[in-house]
Amino acid sequence: MIAISLRPTSRKWGTVSFASTLHLCPVLDLLIADVPPKWQPDVRLGLQEALVNAAKHGNNLDPSKTILVEFFVLEDQHWWVISDQGEGFVPKTSSSELNDDESSLDDLDECGRGLYILHQIFDQVHWNSEGTELRLCKQVKHRVRQPIVR
Repeated sequence: MIAISLRPTSRKWGTVSFASTLHLCPVLDLLIADVPPKWQPDVRLGLQEALVNAAKHGNNLDPSKTILVEFFVLEDQHWWVISDQGEGFVPKTSSSELNDDESSLDDLDECGRGLYILHQIFDQVHWNSEGTELRLCKQVKHRVRQPIVR
């Protein structure tokens, strides 16, 4: 079951919660609805990676546990805050290493690839101190970098 809460007069913010699952198409469709079409493939890929990690690694695909996503738009920034009910996560690799232009996907392990993807797609990637909440930001106007997925 998916629960959705949107502000009645505008879609500038909202929340969606759902049981841990890998069937994410309807959730992803909702979460990228306000993203400009040029950026939708990249953001969809990044959010899919984050949601799969929350369901699979955070909640161990336990259907009694939920994933909560808060999403909002502030000027030209799109934000998503993804929370799971798992035991937490501590990234093994720093964001500076993941953003290193010399890094390649071939050099990273399975966990590192997901983190690399998040850091390539989103302008800001932050975990809370417990490692159960991920904050992602995509700035969609005045971007120097072009979309990855075409």
